[in-house]
Amino acid sequence: MRRAGVAIVALLALAVAAGAMLYVKGREAFFAPGPSSSEVVAVVPKGAGTERIARILADAGAISDPLVFRVAARLTGARLKAGEYAFPPGASMAEAMAILVSGKVVQHFLTVPEGWTAKQALAAVAAAPALEGAAPDTVPEGSLLPETYAYVRGDTRAQLVARMRGAMDKALADAWAARADGLPLKSPEEALVLASIVERETGVAEERPRVAAVFVNRLRLGMKLQSDPTVIYGLSDGAGVLDRGLTRKDLETAHPYNTYEIAGLPPGPIALPGRAALQATLAPADTRDLYFVADGSGGHVFARTLDEHNRNVAKWRAVERARTRAVP
Repeated sequence: MRRAGVAIVALLALAVAAGAMLYVKGREAFFAPGPSSSEVVAVVPKGAGTERIARILADAGAISDPLVFRVAARLTGARLKAGEYAFPPGASMAEAMAILVSGKVVQHFLTVPEGWTAKQALAAVAAAPALEGAAPDTVPEGSLLPETYAYVRGDTRAQLVARMRGAMDKALADAWAARADGLPLKSPEEALVLASIVERETGVAEERPRVAAVFVNRLRLGMKLQSDPTVIYGLSDGAGVLDRGLTRKDLETAHPYNTYEIAGLPPGPIALPGRAALQATLAPADTRDLYFVADGSGGHVFARTLDEHNRNVAKWRAVERARTRAVP
């Protein structure tokens, strides 16, 4: 009996020692640099248990020992959250676990440039990675705010489009609330239409208030807006671009968006105006300008009288002819 007792004690001692060694090695492995030499991205699905999560991370190359990860997660009571995660190069299992506990998932970004049409924006949403579901087939032109939107894997396309619409509603309401007195615009909807024209007429930020002033002055005087982008929008069935230049016949073709033929604003927006275009439209420059034309350098030159404008147009046409001759 005495010998048997000694043997049992010896076995227990060995077991304790082995356990201690395993604990030490496991602890070392848990805090040691991980196997990845570059960023690793892994997706943890909803409802995944610790064992499955450990295997997902190991298969992705984020950790080297799923057993140690599982044991550590259970011992620490770590609450691992679902989502898409990015693990930096050489991240230890401890760091990987902390990332999963934090819930700081990967963010994706979609940029909708100012001046795009609603069709272009919806196409971009439809093609955006990591989103789920279908994008709406159509939305009203001008109803989406162009800017950069962050989203995470699993968000739906319908949700993102709803955010874009909500952002435009707020931006338009804010700009309308801060509008200048005496504008010839009866509603936020009319402001949105004019802002879309301003957006498509110039890409030069500092010009927007002055371009807006030209159209506001024309509306006050009952002059036709004579905006080429509105004509293009009507001719292109809402695409906003043509594969050719405008002709005199185009400017004489009757359709609701031909502001060379109709009086006042067209029936709806022709693009997605940004915040700056909305603000410029509702707080235009203090000027009596009624005309503008391209100046050959990316901007425009403005005029108060038709004679002055005709001289500016002649200069622009000379620039165009020089450029045509310079093309081999």
